[in-house]
Amino acid sequence: MRLAFFGSPDFAVPALRALAEAGHDIVAVYCQPPKPAERGLKETKCAVQRAAEALALPVRTPVRLRNDTDEHRFFASLGLDAAVVAAYGLILPKPMLEAPRRGCLNIHASLLPRWRGAAPIQAAILAGDAETGITIMRMDEGLDTGPMLLKEAVPIGPRDTAASLHDRLAEVGARLILRALAEDPPAVPQPAEGVTYAPKLSRADGAIDWTRPAWEIDRKVRAFDPWPGTTARVGTETVKVLAAEPVEERCEAAPGTLLDDAGRVACGDGTVLRLLRLQRPGRAAQEAAACLRGLRLAPGTRFS
Repeated sequence: MRLAFFGSPDFAVPALRALAEAGHDIVAVYCQPPKPAERGLKETKCAVQRAAEALALPVRTPVRLRNDTDEHRFFASLGLDAAVVAAYGLILPKPMLEAPRRGCLNIHASLLPRWRGAAPIQAAILAGDAETGITIMRMDEGLDTGPMLLKEAVPIGPRDTAASLHDRLAEVGARLILRALAEDPPAVPQPAEGVTYAPKLSRADGAIDWTRPAWEIDRKVRAFDPWPGTTARVGTETVKVLAAEPVEERCEAAPGTLLDDAGRVACGDGTVLRLLRLQRPGRAAQEAAACLRGLRLAPGTRFS
């Protein structure tokens, strides 16, 4: 089948490779342009561009698509059977959505209509959902509103992080898109009820609010691993909380109070969270107890 592929991060790479290995004719791979790396290093290609180049596939990296009529004409000239989209990062305008014979098929990391939007994996963990999954949908001009072709549920374990769930969902997405192209299942409209949205995240979202219960903070730590990460501030220093777990006990201390040298911290509703791994700025990750010793934090210290 003659295809174009749209994707940028690691999540999209298994699908791109699966399509190539299945023998599909991928005539264009669209991804985000290379971006400057942190600390002034040279520009870095996204995961999909690196994978596409390794497969000797032609890559296009437009900065924008909405009003780029030259790109619209080029895309239409490809004579595509379908386009596959997985976490691309730009909105596809109507002329491009309508160009492929079978439309543009999106690999979305949730069980639509739950968690439309930019961060469905993180949102599912934050909400305490028992499961999430992959939906293959035919794209329209709305935000993840198109009709559904295939769905597969994936359980969310009690210690799953966004990283662990991401990897399982990426593999399911690669398998389902091959089925969708091979079977051409009928499109089913999304139900009007049960719609939820997963907004785009920023680093500022990672600050821990210790007035929330421990189980909620635990979900946040797991949902924001590896990005945008969760942080706790003590004195003038901000530390990353890489791992934590709720403790089955109650306390009366003010939220944010360090209870002992082992990293137990009082949270909202009298709950307790145990810090497991922390990272100070510019340093390697450490077991929480060792990091707290390095910070010279005594029980009774307050995190903010």
